[in-house]
Amino acid sequence: MPQQYVLVLNCGSSSLKFAIIDAQSGNETLSGLAECLGLENASLKYKLNGNKHTVSLAPNAQHAQAIAVLVQLINDNKLSDQLIAVGHRVVHGGENFTGSVIINEDVISAITKVSALAPLHNPANLVGIAAAIKAFGSLPQIAVFDTAFHQTMPSKAYLYALPYSLYKEHSVRRYGFHGTSHYFVSGQAAEVLQKPIKDINLISAHLGNGCSVTAIKGGKSVDTSMGITPLEGLVMGTRSGDVDPGLFSFLSNLGYSAKKIDNLLNKESGLLGLSQLSNDCRTIEEEYEKQNPQAILALDVFCYRLAKYIASYTVPLGKLDAIIFTGGIGENSHLIREKVLNLLTIFGLSVDNDKNLAARFGQSGVITNNNSGPIALVIPTNEEWVIAQDSAQLVKEAK
Repeated sequence: MPQQYVLVLNCGSSSLKFAIIDAQSGNETLSGLAECLGLENASLKYKLNGNKHTVSLAPNAQHAQAIAVLVQLINDNKLSDQLIAVGHRVVHGGENFTGSVIINEDVISAITKVSALAPLHNPANLVGIAAAIKAFGSLPQIAVFDTAFHQTMPSKAYLYALPYSLYKEHSVRRYGFHGTSHYFVSGQAAEVLQKPIKDINLISAHLGNGCSVTAIKGGKSVDTSMGITPLEGLVMGTRSGDVDPGLFSFLSNLGYSAKKIDNLLNKESGLLGLSQLSNDCRTIEEEYEKQNPQAILALDVFCYRLAKYIASYTVPLGKLDAIIFTGGIGENSHLIREKVLNLLTIFGLSVDNDKNLAARFGQSGVITNNNSGPIALVIPTNEEWVIAQDSAQLVKEAK
């Protein structure tokens, strides 16, 4: 079968992750990250044919400038002729999309309408789409939605206990995110368990600067921790996760504006707010080992909240086959995995220290040694490959 290369773009609020991927094998020809966009030290780092490079961008460069540099890089290395599509990660699709779609004006309009629900992400996603259409106008553009995987949740899981009119008239409900990641690792877990995915129940914990837990029953999402926006749920890098809604009125009475409250909850809370050190888990873990009390507090709260969510998600599953750790923290922090699993001994989980230490830096594996009951797995995620596969499939179907 001929190789099917897809350019995958993942625009964050101040970053652009990109890769050219063979949809069949998952092999990458080009991959990289433009980071610190909008800041003085904006840069683009990439790996081409195994060699690493760094390009300094203009001070305060935005997504459009980073994509222009990327397009030039692709053209200079004659990679554009290999491409069959451009796949875009789009964070929020609302209730409009239950799967990936070829982008047209109606799709762009729908993404724009729900941008208020993901203001840090969807506008950046739209910039990437516009730039890619301009640069690669002859290629199909594919939108792959973080929210799509969770559209299988039942109403009892996605509805808030608010006046029903808010849902009917304004689509106020839980949507969930990290869908491509939860989908990918659940498929990988089925291979490890050597069972059809329709026959297994999983709890997937995607842990990075953004964190979410999803209950997956027979390959379908039945509950997830993030809500109408990516703020709800677990403690995250700078996001608070769950708080009492009454906090809004309390802070308002202290003189906080709506904008200041939003900034506090999204950018000043989570691990950063608790530790008063950093939102980088590696830095906090280093201080934890030094017995820094704020670092200990931050990780204790983080792990406790995560363990509570995992335990609660056995309710929609009925039985549990495996817990999956993925994402930058989930894949690399043996300390957090150990702390969380030690809070879940009610399930008979027993951490294997050697296996837990070995499952880092791209290495997957079972990290528990219990002879019965559920197991815990580390599985590196690959959202870009999911986007490439979906893009190639839609191109094939459109022919």
